[in-house]
Order: sequence, then structure tokens, then C-alpha cells
Amino acid sequence: MSTTIVRQRQVVADSAGALVSHAFRQTAELVRKEMVLTRAEMTRKGKCYGTGGSLFPAVGVLGLFTAQALLATCIAALALVLPVGVAAFAITGTLAAAGAVTALAGKRQIALR
Repeated sequence: MSTTIVRQRQVVADSAGALVSHAFRQTAELVRKEMVLTRAEMTRKGKCYGTGGSLFPAVGVLGLFTAQALLATCIAALALVLPVGVAAFAITGTLAAAGAVTALAGKRQIALR
């Protein structure tokens, strides 16, 4: 073989190696940039979910206050026709009965498993 053919093959081999090397570097750079972008996006979403998630306990407390106000309203309504103590006792007894029924239903569900 002549030296020009050998040199041409060497140049083709070198350029193929350079192309592969260049493609590898570009792929690595693309993966790094995607990781940075994903990290930034997850940080932003985490902050948003953290803020929203911290509001749920406040909703629970406000719901509890609402239930208490509703019970006070029920007692006041019954107090129009019954003495206040009897009205309060009637509402308390109704709540205790509802709690007992709920506890028994929960116990039954656990026993079925």
C-alpha cells in the first residue's frame, strides 16, 4: 500500500474517533445541564408543596372550631325549649352515642381482617 492510502485511513480513523469523542462530550454536557434544570425545578416544587402542606393543620384546627361552634348553636337552639343543662346533656349524649357507634364499626373492620 502506498503511504497516501495509509495516511487517508489514519485521517478517517482519527476523525471518527474525534466525532465519537465530541458526541460523548456533548452527551455528558447535556446530561449535566438536565440535572441542573431538574434540581432547580424540584426545589421550586418542593417549596410550593411545603407552603401548601403547612396550611392543612390550620384547616384542621379551623374545622374543629367550626364543629364546636355548631355544637354550641345546637345547644342554644335546644335551650329555647329545654333548660340549658338538659340541652347540653342531650347534645353530649348524642355525640357520645355517635362516637361509640363509630368505635364499634372500626373494631368490627379490624376484626374482619
